[in-house]
Amino acid sequence: MADNRTLVVENDPTDDARRLGDWLTAAGLTLATCRPHAGDPVPVTLDGYAALVVMGGAQPAYPGPDGSPGAPWFPALEGLLRKAVRGQVPTLAVCLGAQLLATAHGGTVAPGANGPEIGPRLVARRDAAERDVLWEHVPLAPDVLQWHHDEITELPVGATLLAASTYHAHQAFRMGSRAWGVQFHIECDTAMVADWAADDAESLARLGYEPARLVDACAAVMPDLEEVWQPFAQRFAAVALGALDPGSGRALPMLPGG
Repeated sequence: MADNRTLVVENDPTDDARRLGDWLTAAGLTLATCRPHAGDPVPVTLDGYAALVVMGGAQPAYPGPDGSPGAPWFPALEGLLRKAVRGQVPTLAVCLGAQLLATAHGGTVAPGANGPEIGPRLVARRDAAERDVLWEHVPLAPDVLQWHHDEITELPVGATLLAASTYHAHQAFRMGSRAWGVQFHIECDTAMVADWAADDAESLARLGYEPARLVDACAAVMPDLEEVWQPFAQRFAAVALGALDPGSGRALPMLPGG
């Protein structure tokens, strides 16, 4: 059976893999979590891993005014993301993770020109999604949960845009054949959103959001999010396990002993 060990890089203690982790585990992957925010070193290689998952966080993906990275481990993480794409290691990068996937390959990230994007929203599939093994079965305008202040302003050369919105243009993309970035969150449960709302209460108030109503709105779409993004996660796991071909979208024969 193909190796099922998957590296999850947790950039912020408030954004663990949560429901996404449960879905990936149920689909056959074993998760090994690296927490660089707590001092874990970012692995130098992906040897021994079937896949890479990079989570979100509050840090900026771009350098500060003094040229320092948004977090001390970001250069190493960007290097690992480049190795993942070169080595065709199945990769799923969420929110900040997607921004780092972009910057690692020459894309750009900046504060959102239209301001923060927060709460339940819709994104729209692009034509290229019809030929993507993860996106071809996603609805034309799926529900997503947004919680970000920055945006990917320019995709890397060679990236394939898979989803967009009128608010922020680059909502999902693919690098190579096996690395996907999504600007929105598919991992959250209501408790995670409630924690974010409590932590961001002052900034939400300045933006005109009432935290309790925002949490209720997010809770209301959780079943719809699961309906779309759990099968998406299952397809990613199938790619990681060698059971789904990213090139054809077809299931592969069972490996010997599988």
